[in-house]
Amino acid sequence: MRIGAFEINESVPELHQPHAIAMVRPWVDVGSVGTLTLRRLERHFDAKEIGKLARPGHFFDFTRYRPTTRFVDGTRVVTVPNSTISYAQPEDGPEFLFFHLLEPHAMGEDYTESVVEVFKFFGVSRYCRLGAMYDAVPHTRPLLVTGALGGATPLEGKTVPIRERQSRYQGPTTILNLIADNASELGIDTMNLMAHLPQYVQLEEDFHGTSRMLDVLASLYSIPDELAPRRRGERQYRELDSAVDRNDELKGLISQLETYYDSHYDTENSAESTGATSTPLPPEIERFLQGLDQQLDGPQT
Repeated sequence: MRIGAFEINESVPELHQPHAIAMVRPWVDVGSVGTLTLRRLERHFDAKEIGKLARPGHFFDFTRYRPTTRFVDGTRVVTVPNSTISYAQPEDGPEFLFFHLLEPHAMGEDYTESVVEVFKFFGVSRYCRLGAMYDAVPHTRPLLVTGALGGATPLEGKTVPIRERQSRYQGPTTILNLIADNASELGIDTMNLMAHLPQYVQLEEDFHGTSRMLDVLASLYSIPDELAPRRRGERQYRELDSAVDRNDELKGLISQLETYYDSHYDTENSAESTGATSTPLPPEIERFLQGLDQQLDGPQT
């Protein structure tokens, strides 16, 4: 069965106002936080694939998202990059649709409209996008998760560890932001969660950031604490401590980032909570991070 550009398996489950949780790669998936979070949720809820793009080549440039080849029982198998959808029906709490979305290189309007068509078909009641970005934050402080919860409320006895704020970013973005706009027009509750990772750290898989994202989701959904890869994340950042000890320039940078973090994010009387104007980062930090930006420019894969 076709829904927009997606081929949906014939054995279509009957879902009741499911929540759609999505990640977008590579635009806001640094450290693979969105990917790792979604995979852990799928394993925990025993999710099953329900569909994928029928012709991914209509949307993706395969010289940028490369197909992969491997041998299975002596036979060469080629896997073509695609966007996939899975579903889960837990005994308690809402049902889910999980979207692994690759950012399109062409026909972006058709792509986003197809995602929204899937929302409409299954009666999605909430759309949540997960992601991560690099920021001027130190790895020695609790990682920030920002965003908007929409109409979501925490479970009883829980507090959502998030700094709710409306993004004031202006500049290049992803066409997939239209999904949230179109979902809102349909009356679907929308929320977004963004983990902020240290800009001087470039981990292919950041398990500390993944743990922080799962902590937020565990305050909204019935997710066990052990689902978060907490020990792996802590070990990653401890290893980073050893590298920092051997680099005086980086130690100085982190000390300034800690001071900035503590004055802006770690007190009730911070500039954000009081409405005061935020002070800019020290010039030497700006120059250091600008240099990192140049290294990080280009698509993340």
